[in-house]
Amino acid sequence: EYIRKSSSSYLRYEEVTEEGSIQTTVKIAEREGSILRNGAVKMRLPFQKNKYLSGSYETPYGTLEMGTKTSRISHEFNESIRKGEIDLLYDLKMQGTHAGTYHLLISFEEEKR
Repeated sequence: EYIRKSSSSYLRYEEVTEEGSIQTTVKIAEREGSILRNGAVKMRLPFQKNKYLSGSYETPYGTLEMGTKTSRISHEFNESIRKGEIDLLYDLKMQGTHAGTYHLLISFEEEKR
């Protein structure tokens, strides 16, 4: 489900894994956004261009501190063909240690009925 509200866009979808169902919401605006996951996985990852932000990932053994520093954040949606894309490039820290640089590209389109 793709929704536009004022200056932000939201992409909501459900994932089914071996651990169970996960509801994911990706919120994106011009220079900031977030990924929220609830269900079998609980995670909150915030993004803001050129700024370090704190997030979290809950495990059965406790909550891991996560942090992001985003170097690219963009999104587009073509209303006429009902297709869109969310593009994030960020450095990730887990428990204060650099875990890597990640490129997340989500392409989505309206389901054909």
